[in-house]
Amino acid sequence: MDKDRIVGSAKVIKGSVKEAVGRAVGDAKLETEGKADKVEGKVQNAVGGLKDTIRGE
Repeated sequence: MDKDRIVGSAKVIKGSVKEAVGRAVGDAKLETEGKADKVEGKVQNAVGGLKDTIRGE
């Protein structure tokens, strides 16, 4: 498993937490940052998946 997949998954989780906390406390900036982290994590996870596919893992 490529390290990008691991880091990407962690960013998705972090983003979900930030988004939920931002929504709970009414902090639109924190909620937006969380959504951005989730997108970034999903992209990084996809890149890691492509690397795994290329390597044949």
